[in-house]
Amino acid sequence: MQNNKTNKFLSPGHNACAGCGQLVAAQAVMRGLTPDTIIANATGCLEVTTTAYPQSAWGLPWIHSLFENASSVASGIRAALNKKGDFKTKVVVQGGDGGTYDIGFGLISGMWERGENILYICYDTEAYSNTGIQASGATPYGADTTTTPEGLKAIGSTQRKKDLLAIALAHGLNYVAQSTAGFPDDITRKVKKALEINGPSYIQILSPCMPGWKVKNDEAVMFGKLAVNTGLYPLLEYTNGVLSASSINSNFQAKPVSDYLKSQGRFKHLKDEDIETIQNLADENIKKYRI
Repeated sequence: MQNNKTNKFLSPGHNACAGCGQLVAAQAVMRGLTPDTIIANATGCLEVTTTAYPQSAWGLPWIHSLFENASSVASGIRAALNKKGDFKTKVVVQGGDGGTYDIGFGLISGMWERGENILYICYDTEAYSNTGIQASGATPYGADTTTTPEGLKAIGSTQRKKDLLAIALAHGLNYVAQSTAGFPDDITRKVKKALEINGPSYIQILSPCMPGWKVKNDEAVMFGKLAVNTGLYPLLEYTNGVLSASSINSNFQAKPVSDYLKSQGRFKHLKDEDIETIQNLADENIKKYRI
């Protein structure tokens, strides 16, 4: 166990890509935790890059599950703790968007339906980053992946990103939040707040992926900020089902989505009319989430 004064629950020396947005986000999450925490981690980039046998970068009790069942493992941990009368220890699930939006979705729904006191954190890279950049339910419109159509007339993904925040809210969660790797302090604050609330909670964090987004290794934070400042991925917080905080407020001045898209290789094929479609999606968000 690491010294809580330094709070290094995720040590350097992992083998993630240089500048990995997910590791930026994960370090911010760790700063919001205490030694009384157990983590269930789904298969994915975060697991692969931090636990190359026989070493581990984790300074907290950490359990690797299959791709789909991290939430079920967490439920078992929570049940065992409750049986012992230990309600102080927190249980946290970590997964990528593939394990959250797609493969593990049904088990997550069950955990939420049961109202268990577990925090679920999704590191949203908007594709299956660990297995070859395949499209997931989180892949946004227009993004190029290894499983989206190619060709002169193709636009990449033709789907709209699944609204998992709305699905979490439909389960009656008392705390649902969204952030990005561009705002680490916001991530830490939201993790601390989620752990103060009894019952299930969900935090979704946009985590730029260098190879998946085809960006430079010093640009993760920049793109995390641009996603917010364009309105494509605002900072959000729902408390008891009500939108209680949003980056889209009276001071919000939206940047054009072209600022966000133009430097990402996954969007370089887009035509002006495609960019206009994505701008419309951002404009919808600005109307929906303005407070």
